[in-house]
Amino acid sequence: MPYKRRIVIEGDVVLRRVAKRVTRDEIADPLFQQLIDDMFLTMYEAPGVGLAAPQVGVSKQLFVFDVKDDEHDAGIVINPKIVSAEEEIELTEGCLSVPGYVGEITRFSRVAVTGLDREGRKQRLSGDGLFAQCLQHEIDHLHGRLYKDTAQNLRPSAKEDEGEDVAPDRAREA
Repeated sequence: MPYKRRIVIEGDVVLRRVAKRVTRDEIADPLFQQLIDDMFLTMYEAPGVGLAAPQVGVSKQLFVFDVKDDEHDAGIVINPKIVSAEEEIELTEGCLSVPGYVGEITRFSRVAVTGLDREGRKQRLSGDGLFAQCLQHEIDHLHGRLYKDTAQNLRPSAKEDEGEDVAPDRAREA
């Protein structure tokens, strides 16, 4: 049974570390599978559209996501790598680990990412819009980077933006 984990807030050293790669043996471990379930529950209850393992205090290359659109199912990526990226754009972004703030950040409008799925099989994910933004945001967490490191116009978020990971504008649209 999954349980909600505490989301680590800016200032915790785990958010600034480069996360460790996950081995195939680790993926098969029931405790690792429990971590995945816990991360989904934590992300949904936050609420957010993505959550990286360092955000729950675990320095492993793993993130979960659910951008809640018709094109992309919820999923996980282990040991992700961006293999292609197109056209830079400016987006408004927030983060569960930097609560109460948003800012403008430059991201790629379309990306392709490779990594492993929950069973350790190779996968390739690609997309644009919020999905691409989410993938980039979560991969940054695995490299010890927070969106606010490069964000412009960092400011308190509007009330309806609070708690939303990645794209606060999406919360207003829903």
